[in-house]
Amino acid sequence: MSHYLQELIRGYKAGIPQGIFSVCSANGFVLESLLEFAQRSDQVALVEATSNQVNQFGGYTGMKPKDFAQFVWDLAAKVGFPLEKVILGGDHLGPNPWRGEPAAAAMAKAEVLVREYVQGGFTKIHLDASMHLGDDGDPGRPLEPRIIAQRTALLCQAAERAYGELLQENPKAVAPVYIIGTEVPAPGGTQGDTGLSVTRPEDFHTTVQVTKEAFEKLGLAAAWERVVGVVVQPGVEFGDQAVHEYDREQARELTKELEKYPRLVFEGHSTDYQQPEALKQMVEDGVVILKVGPELTFALREALFLLEHMEQQIPALAGAELSRLQATMEEIMLAEPANWAPYYQGSPAELEFARKYSLSDRIRYYWPHPQAQAAVARLLTNLNSVDLPLPLLSQYLPRQYAKVRAGALTKRAEDLIKDRIAEVYEKYLGATKPA
Repeated sequence: MSHYLQELIRGYKAGIPQGIFSVCSANGFVLESLLEFAQRSDQVALVEATSNQVNQFGGYTGMKPKDFAQFVWDLAAKVGFPLEKVILGGDHLGPNPWRGEPAAAAMAKAEVLVREYVQGGFTKIHLDASMHLGDDGDPGRPLEPRIIAQRTALLCQAAERAYGELLQENPKAVAPVYIIGTEVPAPGGTQGDTGLSVTRPEDFHTTVQVTKEAFEKLGLAAAWERVVGVVVQPGVEFGDQAVHEYDREQARELTKELEKYPRLVFEGHSTDYQQPEALKQMVEDGVVILKVGPELTFALREALFLLEHMEQQIPALAGAELSRLQATMEEIMLAEPANWAPYYQGSPAELEFARKYSLSDRIRYYWPHPQAQAAVARLLTNLNSVDLPLPLLSQYLPRQYAKVRAGALTKRAEDLIKDRIAEVYEKYLGATKPA
């Protein structure tokens, strides 16, 4: 049985301008909104976790691969979304979380990581061994492509062994498909609004060729047939306050090279905040898989902050215990700066602004914090205890106001938040769905 992505890519190569967007997030609001949106629009839901988010040690979410899979499946059951239409993916699976360790130790952990993802039900596997490891020499020099390819093949070998074991338990288990390559910069995002370069065609060809050779050397020719995409840099990225817009002319030299590969497409990372027409052009140009993450939690943060402004002005809540949401988030981030301090720069006022409003959205790492959870819960409880005044809804969430007036949306706070997030999905569906 073919993987959904293989069928989609066959259609694309046959002339159907279609793609798919991949949601890389572990946020409950984001994922529940996705599953409800996919239900309404009759789409599959592609959800991915990264090696830093979710790994055999828990990652920064505290979840192992099977935990994350169950988290998504539970949300699907909650909203009545068919589990067979959920595709789970692993992003940047490799030694990145342990890049400071010697190569042998880091790769051993990376192989366990990949194995647990496959055994956990993840069928879209991005293998990424592009980073320098502890004993690889000068980290300022690019890692030799053949070393990257050899390590990628070892990771694939671990994945294939795990799939073989899975088949013994479930003979109908779908074989994983693979994504290779990496974007620039490395996973984790930019550290400023710096320039970037489109992947050179020769680098793309080298990645494909040396990885294919490494797979074949390990007897992974059958797995190579399931390599469906290559991560490249088509010229999109975002920083704290700037978005590098897609320019199809600058990317044309790269994208036309896909014609030489009848089974391969590009996967684009950091496509967040791109204009709808740019996303559509990317799909047309071969960037068939569009990854999005921070833009979704950015939309979540916008909705929560706007709802707090409403909370502060509702007469029925005068004298009530308010959420202090923004103040609480600032207190948490100042007390625990590890997830934002290396990425934000500037004066104290500029740093305070970035903590709240940066497009990089490093605040997303703090929503799981117990104090943040308590503040959000208080906000939702307060708003759901009153009849939200329509004038405030019009002032702060005008698009949701219009839907409420039309009877298409309730005034329940959770529904308002999820609808605000779903506006991002609408943009991506417009770019990826066949006309």
